[in-house]
Amino acid sequence: MTKADVIAEIAEKTGIDKADVTTTVEAFFSVVKNSMSSGENIYVRGFGSFVNKKRARKIARNISKNTAIIIDEHYIPSFKPSKVFIEKIKNSDRVKSINS
Repeated sequence: MTKADVIAEIAEKTGIDKADVTTTVEAFFSVVKNSMSSGENIYVRGFGSFVNKKRARKIARNISKNTAIIIDEHYIPSFKPSKVFIEKIKNSDRVKSINS
């Protein structure tokens, strides 16, 4: 499912104009990106958390040149689904039939 599919489905279910839904969805993504880039985590009850995970400094290998590369400590964005979200997916008949 693409972002356009999500927008179309929200517009269909709510009766809100597609352009308004697009603006809202884009604003949501913008808020998530801006908040996370400033170090804030986002918690959506019943859905999940958008968090910045810290990666420790490490030494990696460049195999082609056989040299060591130091990768500094950095943060990466991550999504952790809520228990409610996980249970909904686990109990979904559609997902069970795909994995069988």
